[in-house]
Amino acid sequence: MAKPDDIRFAEALPKTRSGKIMRRLLKQIAAGTEIKGDTTTLEDFSVLARLSQSEE
Repeated sequence: MAKPDDIRFAEALPKTRSGKIMRRLLKQIAAGTEIKGDTTTLEDFSVLARLSQSEE
């Protein structure tokens, strides 16, 4: 049976202006890698900083 290695709680998720969750960014944060790719469609850039801080 599959189980998650880690569970994290967050106040907000990285969403586009249209409201879609940017799962690609969540995967990069969870993997601990540098965030790459287009982030210009993010609704709130501070969400990435808060999620990255909670990683450390």
